[in-house]
Amino acid sequence: MESTQAGARPAGRWILGGYLVVAAALVAYAVASGDRRFTADGDSYPGAATSVAEVVGYFTATLAAAICLGALVFIVVTADPDERGLLDAASFRVHLLAERLAPLWLASALAMVVIQSANAAGVPVSRLIGGGGIGSALGASEMARGWIAAAIMAAIVSVTLRLSVRWVSHAVLVIPTLIGVIALPVTGNAGQGPDHDYGTSAVIVFALALAVLVGLKVSAAIAPPNAGLRRRVRLVEVVAGAVALGYGTLLLLLLATPGGLTGSDYGRFGMLAGAALVVSVLMKRATVAALAAILAVAAISAMAVQTAPRLLAHQFTAWDVFLGYQLPDPPNALRLLTVWRFDVLLGVAAVVMALAYVIGVLRLRKRGDGWPPGRLVAWLFGCAALLFTTGSGVRAYGSAMFSVHMGEHMTLNMFIPVFLVLGAPITLALRALPTAGAGNPPGPREWLLWLVHSRVSRFLSHPATAFVLFVGSLYAVYFTPLFDTLVRYHWGHEFMSLHFMITGYLFFWGIIGIDPGPKRLPFIGRLGMLFAVMPFHAFFGIATMTMTSVLGGTFYRSLHLPWLASLNDDQHLGGAIAWGSSELPIIVVVVALVVQWSRQDRRAAVRSDRHSDANYDDDLDAYNAMLAELAKNRR
Repeated sequence: MESTQAGARPAGRWILGGYLVVAAALVAYAVASGDRRFTADGDSYPGAATSVAEVVGYFTATLAAAICLGALVFIVVTADPDERGLLDAASFRVHLLAERLAPLWLASALAMVVIQSANAAGVPVSRLIGGGGIGSALGASEMARGWIAAAIMAAIVSVTLRLSVRWVSHAVLVIPTLIGVIALPVTGNAGQGPDHDYGTSAVIVFALALAVLVGLKVSAAIAPPNAGLRRRVRLVEVVAGAVALGYGTLLLLLLATPGGLTGSDYGRFGMLAGAALVVSVLMKRATVAALAAILAVAAISAMAVQTAPRLLAHQFTAWDVFLGYQLPDPPNALRLLTVWRFDVLLGVAAVVMALAYVIGVLRLRKRGDGWPPGRLVAWLFGCAALLFTTGSGVRAYGSAMFSVHMGEHMTLNMFIPVFLVLGAPITLALRALPTAGAGNPPGPREWLLWLVHSRVSRFLSHPATAFVLFVGSLYAVYFTPLFDTLVRYHWGHEFMSLHFMITGYLFFWGIIGIDPGPKRLPFIGRLGMLFAVMPFHAFFGIATMTMTSVLGGTFYRSLHLPWLASLNDDQHLGGAIAWGSSELPIIVVVVALVVQWSRQDRRAAVRSDRHSDANYDDDLDAYNAMLAELAKNRR
């Protein structure tokens, strides 16, 4: 262990030195470029110091966040915790890396809130703070507000890493860390202008894949894994690198004009980032690969603080700003089926989920085990519904009309989760995945078991928690200012889709779930819980139908859809959809619940008969023993 630690020190010094060299190169670029990247889109130049601080601060915060996320993934993939769930010594070294970098991420994100606001206002940081205009500047800068979200997530990560060294804690921390990682990219170039729905979804996947790759490379250089775990880490690195290159190429095609790829700083930095990513993935020397990954983050940071060439060359319309595409015609059945804008985040996720499930079923059948066809059909149907809902005209028009959005919401919240739950994916995974075996570090099957039986899962899947999330989030999203923000941005639509799917899955998991997990209510209690949600949905639909104010009115009015006569009428239609569309999923759930109930009774009866046939009926045995004792006493 001492030799490993000694080997990690030179790697750490090389990585720190590489960061300083790249940061110095960014300072030189910011000074040399002067006011060019500000005047290109008509912004005022805030001065050299503030311009340099923006580039270096963006790079520092992004790199720290990426290493934290990659380190957490590294721990999840390689840790061999003890019976209490505590990390082993090798994983603890990576934990210390994340624990020390999380406060740096927090501090740099907080600093960037002010720096980004100053750049957006076109004034130096000192003048912004001294003049008291930071509130107005913050309200005008989406990226500055993104830094606030990143700082909140960094604070959560910093505190939790300081308090816990358990494997489950690190697995759960992946969620706030990835939120912090994507908080900035979705507010930048990818979230602006034409086709920003494609760009936003693509940059979410790209940012996460890049962060995982960078963090894994740095973690592997600081704490090299053994030969067996190295292959496991290498597999994750290759997948993350391939995804980052694929989605990065898509982003360049969306944001860089043909001439802008080689004729602009943005395009040149993009090609440098791509080359650095290729080197990082292919290079076997851990330290060199980590340095190449850091260079890629630096190039992408330089791209993020300037306007993309396509956005500079485009004449914006209201639809470009708020939708990213044109909707010249009103919706009808044909357009809802044919106006496709494939969701490169959720649509790809639906395809991957379907393929993974089919592979698991084929693996069972290959070794001679069966799998109920009904579960396969339910899962594939749920994935197909997710693909259609997020990629067809339902999403295209749902982003512009409250009524179609409400149909999309009900499908994602009450229809798709029912079929995904009936697919029993956890049971399939536990049967298809191999066990790690004695003496080997835990693998995916063990990770899944730990998560399913963790306190976090027990809390989220508890009937009371699931009920509150399922019902309460409906009112929290639509009857607060939160909907005004979420409906404005494509990342908001993606967030709502994920949120409603997850809360729906948790709710129906506790009612008709086949997978192992929470302690479920008796069947009569589940039926009562199911019917208990119906009045809340009915009240929501009636309230929406009778409101005089328009939910998300500022956004919907900004679209100026020429074929939409009344926003109030459209909202009232959405309320009617919310009220009436909940009945069909409820019927499906009731049928599934009754079938499960009858099957359980049938199994209980069969067990009882088998028990009786085997002369193990306790009541009958006791009765016969009593008769024998009475007969003996009479003699």
